[in-house]
Amino acid sequence: MGNFFAKDWAGAPFELFGTAHLIGLAFVALANVALFYVRDHVGATARRNIRYGMAIFLVINESAWHLWKWGIGEWTVQTMLPLHLCSALVWLSAYMLITKNRAIYEFAYLLGIAGALQALLTPDAGIYGFPHFRFFQTMLSHGTIVTAALYMTFVEGFRPTWASVRRVLVGSYLYALHVWVINDLIGSNYLFIAHRPETASLIDVLPPWPGYIPIIFALALVFILLFYLPFALKDARAKSRRPE
Repeated sequence: MGNFFAKDWAGAPFELFGTAHLIGLAFVALANVALFYVRDHVGATARRNIRYGMAIFLVINESAWHLWKWGIGEWTVQTMLPLHLCSALVWLSAYMLITKNRAIYEFAYLLGIAGALQALLTPDAGIYGFPHFRFFQTMLSHGTIVTAALYMTFVEGFRPTWASVRRVLVGSYLYALHVWVINDLIGSNYLFIAHRPETASLIDVLPPWPGYIPIIFALALVFILLFYLPFALKDARAKSRRPE
């Protein structure tokens, strides 16, 4: 067990799109496909228990990461405050799952899924490959963020509206502005708007800082609209079928 949590990992390093990474992605995909079974065959009490279970898991998993970083002497305010998109959404998604908060759902669905998918495709696992704690923690954390938002959509029947798009777009830009100020005050790089992340990410294919920042903001808009598109099309079809 010591090696499972070791700071100086002696096992295989994390390999992007290696066997373990691909299996982890497949596991996340299967978990989300299972949501359709839950929607059609699971009763209200069991669905509530699933929501609560996911919320508890998110909190325990994220807390374990903080405790591990503290234990290996790497917990700092510059890196571990819940200010990255997915770090914030871990806690917010847990609250959403318990309370069915629709305002949080809008952010979790329209923006959180895209952010978590990017983190699943290019995990910030460092040297920690399978079966290290950090490998499991990062894959399960981001996978559950995706599942939580999709669960509220396909099982609980939540959906975004055009007003949701406006709120999420304005709210995300205002949030980024506040985080920019925090980064300047404490010398951090939350949301990766002070410089590129240290590990491989999709930002690597974008122009150097600060050129990639407006592109990220534009991509946020694209993903928000993309995730809203199925509902916009559904509304348009329903409107066209209404009798005049």
